[in-house]
Amino acid sequence: MSDIILNDHNNDGLDRRGFLKCMAWAGTGMLYAATGGAVASRILQPAGARAAQAAPAVGADFTFVQISDSHIGFSKEANKDVLGTLKEAVAKINALPTPPDFIFHTGDLTHLSEAEEFDTVQQILKSSKVRQVFYVPGEHDVLNDNGKQYLERFGKGTKGSGWFSFNHKSTHFIGLNNVMNIREGGLGELGGAQLEWMEDDLKAVSSSTPVVLFAHVPLWMVYPSFN
Repeated sequence: MSDIILNDHNNDGLDRRGFLKCMAWAGTGMLYAATGGAVASRILQPAGARAAQAAPAVGADFTFVQISDSHIGFSKEANKDVLGTLKEAVAKINALPTPPDFIFHTGDLTHLSEAEEFDTVQQILKSSKVRQVFYVPGEHDVLNDNGKQYLERFGKGTKGSGWFSFNHKSTHFIGLNNVMNIREGGLGELGGAQLEWMEDDLKAVSSSTPVVLFAHVPLWMVYPSFN
């Protein structure tokens, strides 16, 4: 680890240089702690860093984890061990002092939308101690069949092409699909039907209720005018 840790100022096993290097790894996870309507986050720490893991959860109303881009089926230079990376992410989650309330996987579960790739993701995530996992698709999950397999496996109870919402301890969560209509050289958009659904969904949500949105492509990248 000495090649990526030069200044461990926060005693969390990573410095800025190391973080930037690790951004090339698929399957990175974030731990979120919600307290009084505000959500704080930090990168999941190595399984042994229990004190650092506990820090964001102290006094929190609840915690949850986001993982993304597991790309099961990929095996090229950027990450030749995607299985090991996802298993390590699950190990970090299982090592948390307090299990998070749920996991959010924000897409590109697979690399080629193959059935065996989806099978592998499901089997690895079953080893997590977290009881509930929510999903939104990435563009690699809808390659071969316009998302049919993804919806059959991970989209039960969702609307349209996989969007949904739920309430958890006074916070409203929305999962969106913005990878179905990707323009050449561009990014996916939400589309009219999904926007209409979200407008109706939010009508029942109080203005004082915190709202957390998840999508594979960050919305500020798709709609820069709303930054």
